[in-house]
Amino acid sequence: MKPLTSYTCRLTDEQAEALRRYLTEHGYQFREVPHARFAAEKDKVNTVFYESGKLVVQGKGTQEFIEFVLEPEILKEARLGYESVLNPESLLPRLGVDESGKGDFFGPLCVAGVYVNEKVIAAWKDAGIRDSKNISSDRRIRELAELIRNTPGCVTTVVPIGNEAYNRLYAKMKSVNALLAWGHARAIENLMGLRYQMDPPPVRAISDQFASSKETVARALMTLGREVELVQKHRAEEDLAVAAASILARHEFVTRLAALEKEFGMALPRGASVAVDAAAKEFIGRHGVSSLPKVAKMHFRTALRAQGLPEPPKADWKGRGA
Repeated sequence: MKPLTSYTCRLTDEQAEALRRYLTEHGYQFREVPHARFAAEKDKVNTVFYESGKLVVQGKGTQEFIEFVLEPEILKEARLGYESVLNPESLLPRLGVDESGKGDFFGPLCVAGVYVNEKVIAAWKDAGIRDSKNISSDRRIRELAELIRNTPGCVTTVVPIGNEAYNRLYAKMKSVNALLAWGHARAIENLMGLRYQMDPPPVRAISDQFASSKETVARALMTLGREVELVQKHRAEEDLAVAAASILARHEFVTRLAALEKEFGMALPRGASVAVDAAAKEFIGRHGVSSLPKVAKMHFRTALRAQGLPEPPKADWKGRGA
């Protein structure tokens, strides 16, 4: 079932004011629209509230906006529904796999896997579980991670690949995609090793398609992982099981990065940016080049810049890091 891209409902004056406050506080760009009290847009969501009291939401982010903003924060009730009737596959027992830390110079790569069944899905109906990239608060990530782990019937695993292990694996595999494939396969294998806790057993495993060929992950699957159907697709995080895995992976990444910051006594910014470049140079100044592989992914260009080494041509570096 395709996600909703257009939605209309009526708001009371109080609800409209609450929505206006939310849009203002979250950086939406307001604009003038005839016969509208206000209109605002951001990313993939366009909202218009008319003088008549009608709200129109449009764009690719409509369904997520309704489910995670409009219903819980403005309407205070769930109006969308019947997904299980229109899309029975949404209730199938399955595994979801996702990772965090791939684009971060500092910190590990963390892969997580989650098993869900119909009861787990029902328990999370109004919990706000969604792709971790759409959750900016570390506190909220921690709360949702605890909820996921403590939900009866849910089975989870996390595969943290610390920086030194990451650098060894990358030196051997020469490819981020190959390393990711191994991590996803390892998470699936770990979950299948716990299948005695799953009722009913999973029928498939779902992950994002990060490589051009689906065979990249399929070839990496281990003995138990080959017992379930592997489904790779773009925007896999729209699946609840994958979204839950993304939250666990992000929580593990954030926790381990904080531990590295404490161990080495300095801030280690996320991502790959000018601030990250500066932190990398500061780290080398404090702890020496030999310690950098303990906290960083050494195939990133950032590692070369921090050491004052020349960077290879862009064409030669494609797909290897930031």
